[in-house]
Amino acid sequence: MTPAITAVPDFRRIVTGHDQDGHAIIQSDAPPTRVQQIGGPGGPTFVEVWSTRETPAVIDRQSGEPAESGLVLPPPKNGTRIRVIDFPPEGEAIRKLTGAEAAEKFAEMGDEGAARAAQGAPHPLMHRTQTVDYGIVLAGELTLVMDRGETVVRAGDIVIQRGTNHAWANRTDANCRVAFVLIDGQFTGGL
Repeated sequence: MTPAITAVPDFRRIVTGHDQDGHAIIQSDAPPTRVQQIGGPGGPTFVEVWSTRETPAVIDRQSGEPAESGLVLPPPKNGTRIRVIDFPPEGEAIRKLTGAEAAEKFAEMGDEGAARAAQGAPHPLMHRTQTVDYGIVLAGELTLVMDRGETVVRAGDIVIQRGTNHAWANRTDANCRVAFVLIDGQFTGGL
């Protein structure tokens, strides 16, 4: 029997800016438009909310979101990215992925090189990026799998991911929604 998937409500993206006189305005108020499901039906859905191209970020009157084509897992070099991911319940197909199949999944996310599942890894979708990620669980429950150990995170929990090898496993029968803020980083000290 296939587990039931509980729908998580959509959300709005409100972007502010400035008018010609320098007064603060609501520039747009609508759902994000860049949405991509990875791996076909039953795969996670990525909602790309916003990104910046540099730090400090340029703040001008009314420029829009930087143009991007397709999904790219990490943020731009020296930039940031915010996305929301809906993780459906994990099925046997995910747990039985080969290393090559897992790399294909990460290629769909624009970063095949992030895949790090070696023989005997705790999860086939282990991956690592040169980023600091703030993951805020909005709804549901998810298991954070590390090289050594794992923990369950629930709505209201915040994960600070510091360039470590990890995977996400939804071992429940309902979707889990997580907002991620990704900040470009650089490994140091032999990492």
